[in-house]
Amino acid sequence: MITAAAFVVLLALGMPVAFVLIGATFAFILSTGTYGMLDSLPQVLFSSIEIFDLLAIPLFVLLGEVMNEGGITRRIINAARAWLQWVPHSLAYVSLLANLMLSSIMGSATAQIAIMSRVIVPAMEKDGYDRSFATALTAAAGLLGPIIPPSMVFIIYGVVGQVSIGSMFIGGILPGLLLFGLLCGITALGARRWRTRVSASQPVDGLWRATGEALLTLSIPMAIVGGISFGIVTPTESAAVAIVLAVVIGGGFYRELRLSHAPAILGRTARTTATVLLLIAAAKVFGWVLTFNQVPQIAAEFLQSLTADPTVFLLLVFVFLMLVGMVLDGIAALIILVPILLPIAQKTYGIDPVHFGIMTCLTLTLGLLTPPVGAGLYIASALTNTGIVLLSRRVLPFIAVTCAAILLIVFFPWLTTALR
Repeated sequence: MITAAAFVVLLALGMPVAFVLIGATFAFILSTGTYGMLDSLPQVLFSSIEIFDLLAIPLFVLLGEVMNEGGITRRIINAARAWLQWVPHSLAYVSLLANLMLSSIMGSATAQIAIMSRVIVPAMEKDGYDRSFATALTAAAGLLGPIIPPSMVFIIYGVVGQVSIGSMFIGGILPGLLLFGLLCGITALGARRWRTRVSASQPVDGLWRATGEALLTLSIPMAIVGGISFGIVTPTESAAVAIVLAVVIGGGFYRELRLSHAPAILGRTARTTATVLLLIAAAKVFGWVLTFNQVPQIAAEFLQSLTADPTVFLLLVFVFLMLVGMVLDGIAALIILVPILLPIAQKTYGIDPVHFGIMTCLTLTLGLLTPPVGAGLYIASALTNTGIVLLSRRVLPFIAVTCAAILLIVFFPWLTTALR
């Protein structure tokens, strides 16, 4: 109880999640008198990040930074605008299509939301869209980042659950396209309503020129997904190959990436990586305390007493993860809960670990759009000067269709296994 109280109090005080987890760990040790755990704590802390597969995280973060500096991100958006310039309310769909294309390279929802909030929201507002709708659409489209491979949360899930990261990447393709289709559907219903005026069409690059430039960038996701699918490279190696391609394209072809950009790129990469790895280490330590306190066994017995049906179990997990995602960072929740829930899903209910992982990752990622934590909402709100309360209302339809996508994944497991 003291551990739970410390966790809630520290979270309510606005402490960073990593420090909340570490504080709750010390609260447990002090309240139970198990001071011997302090001797093992450093070993658990460091062993949690001494995993080769985690090297993919800084590499994919570096890939995103190189893309931005090299002009690759802007050309992807230009290509999306050129392809959709004749479609009614095209900029709304440009936001979705550009996010889909960026997702196949970046894999980070918060990074995508930040980039697109700065780029596409002002363009949509200039084209007559209500700012709150444009911001909500952009924030929701960022959810494609963690589900279309490569994905940072897939990497973390694979490491924590000892599941093939390559299988997670391949398994996320169809669910990602499903979510993209549903977001397009809800956008079609909302674009006309929230376009307050019709302005003159904005000039875009010529179709063939924009397409030609975008084709170069397609070599990056092809190297990632194709290399993994055919067993040529591991996920970590694919990130390194993609970085080389991004450097060649951004520096050699577009001539926007310069050596002088390297210190800033590496600095931002180091800060982002340090934040993620600190969170992973803190969550691992907290999970270690939960295991010592036999929380996994208690949770397993409780869930088994509720149902013997795998689908009902997945629905219960979906509701539980939705509630968790509202108050806890998705990565921290993933590291804490996967060691508890995945063995139950596999051993008791016979659920495929990739199917369970994709459902879990997407549900926890949805927490980016749900208050009070809702990091994605706060990022979009700050960058577009949109009120957080208004934005929370505007994003509700997008949350609803994302929940529909998750439920379809629950009821139709072949969506996650068909391409493997």
